[in-house]
Amino acid sequence: MDLFSRTWAALRAAVAALPPSAFSQPSGCRGWLVRDLVCHLVIDAQDVLITLATPASTAVTHNAITYWAVSATPPTGEDPLSALIVRLAAAYEDPALLQFHLDDVGSAAGRAADLADPGMRVSTQEMVLTAGDYLSAYVLEWTLHHLDLVAHVPSVAGPPAEGLARTRAMVERIAGAEFPPSWPDADVLLVATGRRAPTEAEKAALGDLAARLPLVLG
Repeated sequence: MDLFSRTWAALRAAVAALPPSAFSQPSGCRGWLVRDLVCHLVIDAQDVLITLATPASTAVTHNAITYWAVSATPPTGEDPLSALIVRLAAAYEDPALLQFHLDDVGSAAGRAADLADPGMRVSTQEMVLTAGDYLSAYVLEWTLHHLDLVAHVPSVAGPPAEGLARTRAMVERIAGAEFPPSWPDADVLLVATGRRAPTEAEKAALGDLAARLPLVLG
């Protein structure tokens, strides 16, 4: 729960620090500009608020790891929700309005997470999780998108080290395998999720695991 709050606060601070010119730069998400990614974060914040306000009375079906569906096919940006986000992002015109909206909704989502009972069961996407597991799953979401945000904006701080470490551990559990211990956490996440291609030396170090990458998480 604490790590959710720290990674979310760090990501919101990074968005607040973006200069206006950064919003038209590409992000680390295929086909999305930085403004599109920030608009997606507004939707994410809304999802957190909705889920924490949607208690479940049935048994838990998923945890922070099984929450994630794994595909081998990278997104194209052509599905209806992705296309809608691009149109919504463009409608803001002034990046400051988008920053304000994320700060407004994002702060509320952060407060709701701080107040949530970690053992409470919540429902989302036809899954039932404890609030603690749901928020733990979002540590991965925030950390990967923080890497996406700063992919071409090196002047803005990246995700906190503890978020990178936790997300690496989660990705390794999802993969069912460990990545080379000498690899920095950020490199593991970028290669594992297809945000950059591995070098030939990295492929050799990965061994059989290389053939199972990327892990496209949704």
